[in-house]
Amino acid sequence: MTRVRLFFLCLLLGACVVKAQQVDKYLERPLPNGWQEKDTLFQQVLPVDDQWWKVFEDATLDSLIHLAMNQNPSVLMAINRIDQAKANLRVAQSGYYPAFSLDVGWNRQQTSGNTGSGAPQNRYSYYDASVQMNWQVDVFGAIRQRAKAQKEFVFASKEEYNATMVSLCAEVASAYFNLREMQQELEVLRHNAASQEAVVKITEVRYNTGLVSKLDVAQAKSVYFSTLASIPSTEASISRYMNALAVLLGIYPQDVTQALSVSKKLPDYVEPVGVGIPGQLLLRRPDVRAVERQVNAQAALLGASKRDWLPSFFLNGSFGYASQDLNNLNRRNSMMWSIAPSMTWTIFNGGERLNNIRLQRAQLEETIHQFNQTVLTAMQEVDNAMSAYKNSIKQIVACREMLNQAEEVFNLSLDLYKQGLTPFQNVLDAQRSLLTYENTLVKAKGYSLVCLVQMYQALGGGW
Repeated sequence: MTRVRLFFLCLLLGACVVKAQQVDKYLERPLPNGWQEKDTLFQQVLPVDDQWWKVFEDATLDSLIHLAMNQNPSVLMAINRIDQAKANLRVAQSGYYPAFSLDVGWNRQQTSGNTGSGAPQNRYSYYDASVQMNWQVDVFGAIRQRAKAQKEFVFASKEEYNATMVSLCAEVASAYFNLREMQQELEVLRHNAASQEAVVKITEVRYNTGLVSKLDVAQAKSVYFSTLASIPSTEASISRYMNALAVLLGIYPQDVTQALSVSKKLPDYVEPVGVGIPGQLLLRRPDVRAVERQVNAQAALLGASKRDWLPSFFLNGSFGYASQDLNNLNRRNSMMWSIAPSMTWTIFNGGERLNNIRLQRAQLEETIHQFNQTVLTAMQEVDNAMSAYKNSIKQIVACREMLNQAEEVFNLSLDLYKQGLTPFQNVLDAQRSLLTYENTLVKAKGYSLVCLVQMYQALGGGW
């Protein structure tokens, strides 16, 4: 059993190597052996399960992505483009077969008696029914090349569909995490507002007992109402992200608000991520493979335009019956047929074929440059995402330590203030810092998750 598995593994690796070599032939410069970022967060293997969003263990996110895959208008349009490409392929492949037409009619005519031939004027009519055939024999493969080009366009449209799915999954996950981040920020604001309200009551008690001036009360209320003033804008941001999610899901905002209105904590995810090597990126990114298919299609069209210089061969024929009497139409003596093979060879057409070859070659070169640009962009996106994710983890660690210190400063300053050992300004500064640092930590967590989503997107995962 082990030998059998090893055999199939070798076959799979061999197929991947062949495929990579086919992709590499269009590269203007070889790919690097590794990524620019080196860190223990990144592994040189690719994940087996490509549904990367399941690592967050969030059932709501799973259901949202599943719903978007089935209802998003961009996905449905991508499916329509696949159907269009398949129809174009069938149109091109129809050139393999002969064309038949049925002609049925009745003809009545009169000849002239004054043509000088001595023949008298005559009037007659006849019936006819025949099947006509016209077939271009694809001797030099021009039709095959054009069909091959359309087949490559079908594959390209499927890869574009995959690319749409990759982008959609990433957009849904990013919008979802942004929504949860804003909901967490709202919780932070409300939590701090409650704490600040308690401080306001403390200052009022101390003022009423004559221990402090009214300035402490006014300053405490200023911080409290400043926090309350930040809540409406945060709630507006939550509504915007809900509306954005609704569009991605292909539904109306009213249908998603109820399901997402309850706040939920952000996943605390810091795990190694499989990124593979740059060569494997060409096999995973659907947009890279889509452009590769377009290059193959343009190469086939160039080959077809070159074959247009060669002669074209046709086979024409007909079979049918003709008779002046309708009752005798199907008799053997009424039978008629013809076979007419022919060849056409355009000697000169004003340079149309030559310029068509130049056009196809230029379009092929443009597509090759587009392929290389897509590869460079893919490399850039992966490196940027890896760097952003790595540094976002560092930011989270620093923000947690910063928040712990801010909480300690607030508790100490408030205790000292209650004892009359420190001015109220220290409490105010501690309140502002605590709110700022809590928000910063929430933003850092949300940003880290979005960076991770962008990295999966850059790696071409999710399709």
